[in-house]
Amino acid sequence: MKTYQLHVEQSLPRPLAEVFPFFADARNLERITPPWLHFSILSTDLSMRVGLKIDYQLKLHGIPLRWQSEITAWEPPYRFVDEQRRGPYRLWRHEHRFVAEGQGTRVIDEVTYALWGGWLLQPLWVKHDLKKIFDYRQQVIAQFLGQSSATV
Repeated sequence: MKTYQLHVEQSLPRPLAEVFPFFADARNLERITPPWLHFSILSTDLSMRVGLKIDYQLKLHGIPLRWQSEITAWEPPYRFVDEQRRGPYRLWRHEHRFVAEGQGTRVIDEVTYALWGGWLLQPLWVKHDLKKIFDYRQQVIAQFLGQSSATV
């Protein structure tokens, strides 16, 4: 199975003690996901912890999808990992890391993923879709948590 990587970093001018709680609140995922994905959380228990499974629904290119992720690592305020249990990818592992930098915080997203038909879908759609989604996320996060400098 061929895997792909996405690495995104964003510097925020707020301290780790303010930044991590924003990401630890799963409800904020709806706020930072582009509206064109019609994303909504279906689960009611969102108390972040190892083993928590969160169900979502979204539309990708007009196709309705269900997605379930599980929190597989929970190390506040420095790191957590969510992994797809059901959804459109063969593999999806998203590690969120938070590093204090002076008065600010560096947010690091590392995504490892694999696709059904990846050799075709990756260059045609998925790579571009993920870039647009994470670009949108960074813009919205900057609005909520201050100005940012981003690198992909």
